[in-house]
Amino acid sequence: MSVKQTVRLKVNGDVYNLEIPAHRTLLSVIRDEIGLTGTKEGCGTGDCGACTVLLDGKPVNACLVLAVEARDREVTTIEGVAGDGALHPVQQAFVEKGAVQCGFCTPGMVLSAVALLKENPRPSRDQVKHAIAGNLCRCTGYVRIVDAVVAAAERMNGSNGAAD
Repeated sequence: MSVKQTVRLKVNGDVYNLEIPAHRTLLSVIRDEIGLTGTKEGCGTGDCGACTVLLDGKPVNACLVLAVEARDREVTTIEGVAGDGALHPVQQAFVEKGAVQCGFCTPGMVLSAVALLKENPRPSRDQVKHAIAGNLCRCTGYVRIVDAVVAAAERMNGSNGAAD
């Protein structure tokens, strides 16, 4: 019999009070209890980044975080980055630059990019590559993804300047 705990999670600004087994991952709670399926389960071992969410603004692999560890912290999933009926600039740039193919890695890639641009609004291409290094993509070859993040930085800063 597994021990259950009451956990208060704040996901995308909404508060959820859940009674869950202590061993449940944040990924499984987000998908199965809260019903937000944009966060994907890939490897289950923290190697692919498909399950990336933001925890207090920092990218984490939700498959490696117990839900109880996220108690009373801010969790942002892909469903929480767009606002007011418009795509987030990173999401829009992914569409415009053709950085979305099968789409399985896209939520994690977008969240890693959002976290990067919040911390570093004008990243170099190498800094973008470093920021998304924990997210695997089997379709795009990464060039279009890096192009999209650089374009989003330019759009968000009203300039044409990601650093070189």
